[in-house]
Amino acid sequence: MNIQEVREHAFAMPLTNPSYPRPPYRFYNREYIIISYRTDFDTLRALVPEPLEIGEPIVNYEFIRMPDSTGFGDYTETGQVIPVTFKGQAGGYVHSMFLDDGAPISGGREIWGFPKKLGFPKVVHEGDVIVGTLHYGSQLCAAGSIGYKHQIMDAAARAKLLQSIASPNFLLKIMPHVDGTTRLCELVRYTLQDIELHGAWTSPAALELYQHVIADVARLPVLEVVSAKHYIADLTLGMGEVVFDYLSTDPGADRKA
Repeated sequence: MNIQEVREHAFAMPLTNPSYPRPPYRFYNREYIIISYRTDFDTLRALVPEPLEIGEPIVNYEFIRMPDSTGFGDYTETGQVIPVTFKGQAGGYVHSMFLDDGAPISGGREIWGFPKKLGFPKVVHEGDVIVGTLHYGSQLCAAGSIGYKHQIMDAAARAKLLQSIASPNFLLKIMPHVDGTTRLCELVRYTLQDIELHGAWTSPAALELYQHVIADVARLPVLEVVSAKHYIADLTLGMGEVVFDYLSTDPGADRKA
C-alpha cells in the first residue's frame, strides 16, 4: 500500500479493518432511564472543567438500552451527565460512561471524545419497576430503580423533554502523543438529531452508588433524588465541533461558540 493509498483509506484504527464503520449512527428504540439527583457542590465544581459553568449541584444518572444501533449493534450504557452552561448556552457535560460493546467504546472515544470505559450495565424490566445496574467485574457500582410508567408526560412536558434531548452536550477529548505527552485536549460540542419520541413517562425512583477504584461513579455522591424520567426514542448521533482548545495559547481562536 503506497502513501497515497494510505491517505485515501485511513479512517480509524486499524487501517485495513477499522473497529467501527463511518458515521452517521442512527439509534432505534433507544430506552432511557434518567434519575436526577443532588450532589455535593464543591465536589462537582472540582470535576467540571472550565470554561463550562455549573449552577445547581445536579447530576443526571443515565441507564440507556440501545437494542438497534447502526454500526454499533445491541448494547447497554450507563453514566453521569452534568447540567452546565457554555458562554450562556445550556447543555450537559458527559462526565462518565460505561458500556458493554467494543465498537462504540472505540468510536465514541476516538471521534468525539466520549469518556467511555468497558463495564457491564443492565436495564431490566421487573414487574412494576425497571432496574438499572452497573457492574465492573463482579462488583456492583450503581443500582437504580424506577416505577414502571407511572405518569404519561403531557404535551408541554414532552415538548420540554424534546428540547432537552436536542440541547448541546459537551465532552473533554484528550489524546496522548506517542511520547506520552498530551497531543489533543479539546472541549467538544455535539447534539442529538432527527429525534422521534415514542413515549415518555415520569415515576418515583431510587439510586445508590458504590465506591470503586475504576468505575468511580460514587465520586459524585447521591444526597437526594430530585426527579426521574423514562422515555423511548429514535435519534441520530450528530457530529462534533471543537469549541475550546486547552493547548492553544489562544484557546478560543477560530472556534465557533
